[in-house]
This record gives sequence, structure tokens and C-alpha cells, in this order.
Amino acid sequence: MYLRIRHATTYSYAGPVQFGPHRLMLRPRDSFDLRVVDTALTISPQARLRWMHDAYGNSVAIANFAGVADKLDIVSELVIQRFGSALPRTEIETTGAITGVVYSEAERAVLAPYLDLAAADPDGVLDQWLADFRARIGQGSGHLLRDLAHGIYTSLSYALRYDEGTQHPADTIRQAAGSCRDYAWLFIELARRMGFAARFVTGYIHDRSPDAAGLVSAVGLTHAWADVFIPGDGWVEFDPTNDLVADRQLLRVAVARVPEDASPVSGSFTGLTGSFLGLGVGVSIEMIDAPA
Repeated sequence: MYLRIRHATTYSYAGPVQFGPHRLMLRPRDSFDLRVVDTALTISPQARLRWMHDAYGNSVAIANFAGVADKLDIVSELVIQRFGSALPRTEIETTGAITGVVYSEAERAVLAPYLDLAAADPDGVLDQWLADFRARIGQGSGHLLRDLAHGIYTSLSYALRYDEGTQHPADTIRQAAGSCRDYAWLFIELARRMGFAARFVTGYIHDRSPDAAGLVSAVGLTHAWADVFIPGDGWVEFDPTNDLVADRQLLRVAVARVPEDASPVSGSFTGLTGSFLGLGVGVSIEMIDAPA
């Protein structure tokens, strides 16, 4: 399956401002399940680009600007080939996985950053949610992580948020609502508390009918979900926003230990107080024939 993705980000200002360096994470990494066929990045005002790989191995473009402007347009265009994701082969038994999963010494050495908790829980909100979850796990599917994603999916209400940043997982529980970023971050911190190595993933979700009929998150925006490392299966995708597991509709771009390390576009500007007027993001994804 070949897809064309266009991701446009526009920042508007009341007057000319000076842009600091911007960090762009918009190009996926080639893998066995996703291949980048073509890519283009257009920026206005003109910027000098420097490409690098970050600590996670993600492709990052650093944009440096010389002039001033009252609008910043960043347009990423991709053609990718998406292959089907394999569903997890290993069924994690509830009784064996209730306290976590067993990693080898070599795996734990590599996975250590994804096992460490990053969100404090001084009031025990996350621990209480997990205790309640464990109490009702006997009614689950027999796969702990599937049940965890489903439990978040059924207990929260999706709320589209345009402001930057991610809610603290405890706030997501208290409000019983959040965006896809908030769903994913809650899932990750809960999975880590159960002993699983988990990481944050950003990318897109592809509207593929009729399978897309039940999607909760908005198609036409960026999307976020979680990866969990399962021995024998590797990194497996869990999307608690849409109750999906290893689904080919998930189009991965970048991974990170914490959400702020995987922002598609981040940067700064210098201008008068109140200069910033707003941010617009638009994503279009269409299926195309194989390129000649």
C-alpha cells in the first residue's frame, strides 16, 4: 500500500518576528513495515536545514532562519509504502504478567530508559487506577496490555486539544478526558509501573474505510500512541485512543522516552508581547498507485 502524506504547519504573528532554530521531526525511519519512497520539506521564510539523528535514532532537521516574517509555513510531503503489521504472537498470560514481564539482563540494559518512571504520582492517583484495574482483570481478554489499552479507551472521553504539551497522567485520570497524546502518555506510565518497557510514538493515523468507522481520534491531524517491548515480539504498538494493537493504520514517524522529545515541530521566536496569533495544522493522507 502506497500513501501520500502532506503535513502543513502554520504559525501566525501580529507583526514580523525573528525565528530561533526550529527542530523538525517529520521524516519516518525506513523499516520492514514502512519504507520512505520520496520526501520533500518546504519552509517559508527560507531556512537553512541541517539533518541529524537524535539520541533515539529519529531523523531530525534543524531549521535556521536569517530574516523576519509574520508567518511561518512548514510543509512536509511524503510518499511511503506501508506493509502490514504483524499482530503479537505471544499471548501474555494474566497470572504471569500481572506484576510485569521478565526481560533478559541484556534487554534490561538497553530498555532501562523506557522502564524508568517519568511522571511523579505523589497522590497515588496512578497507583489507585492500577489497583482498580488489577481488581477487575479477571474479566479481561487474558492479554494484560490489550486489557490496559482497552481499559483506558473505555474510561476516558476523547478531547481534541490544540495547545502544545501533554497532560500529566494523573490529570488525565482526574478529568477522565484527553487528547491522543494524553491517552498514550497515561498508558505508558501505567505500563511502566507494571514493569513493561514503554515509549512514546508520534506519527499519523490513516483513514482506511470501512475499518476506520470506529476511530475516535481526528483524522487530518498528527497522532500519538505507545510502543511496548515484548520478548519474542519486540516493540508492539498500542493505541489506547482507538483501542488498536499493531494496526497498519498507525504510521510511525518518531519515538521517544517522553512526549516532549517527540514533538513534530518545536522552536522559538523573538517579538513583541502578544505577537503570537495562532497555530494551524493540517494533514492529508491519500492512497496512491505504486510510483513508476
